[in-house]
Amino acid sequence: MKIGYARVSTDRQDLTAQINELVSLGVDEKNIYSDPGFTGTNRQRPGLDQALAAASHPGAEFVVTKLDRLARSIRDAKDIADALVANGAVLQIGRSAYDPSDAMGKMMFNIMATFAEFEADLIRQRTKEGMALAKARGRLKGKRPKLPPNQEKRLVELHATGDYSITELAADFGVSRATVHRAVARAG
Repeated sequence: MKIGYARVSTDRQDLTAQINELVSLGVDEKNIYSDPGFTGTNRQRPGLDQALAAASHPGAEFVVTKLDRLARSIRDAKDIADALVANGAVLQIGRSAYDPSDAMGKMMFNIMATFAEFEADLIRQRTKEGMALAKARGRLKGKRPKLPPNQEKRLVELHATGDYSITELAADFGVSRATVHRAVARAG
């Protein structure tokens, strides 16, 4: 039985091309699991977990269109491939099956995993550079505070009296305990 897996990083991207390719590779559409809006660096993906569970028996074929749809790090790619092989399943990447006993297949898998991780690193680097540039231009102001300055000042004053616990202040101001701790720490 062939089990397919597709992933896109944002909700605005479309899975259609991957699903069509999986179908052309012989995967029945009802056996395709997906994770729209999940980064490949996040190992906690519900669609991936379901697909791996469905392929956790001897003879199953776990199919992805490209390795970077499965994982964005060498370690995750290897862990997933090893788990599939340990269960007797075969990992198929596009039209090629990964064979860990074949030296050439193992090398190609490692090279593809390296490129997937490299691409993820480049995306992170470009994002940081873009954010730094936007911040320098005054277009990136950071996260909006949970409390306006006057409420934060009042929260700090109430905390300083010693009459209120962090939990009580969090409940009264409708924020988390961590927000109260940060406000108190900022006030010194």
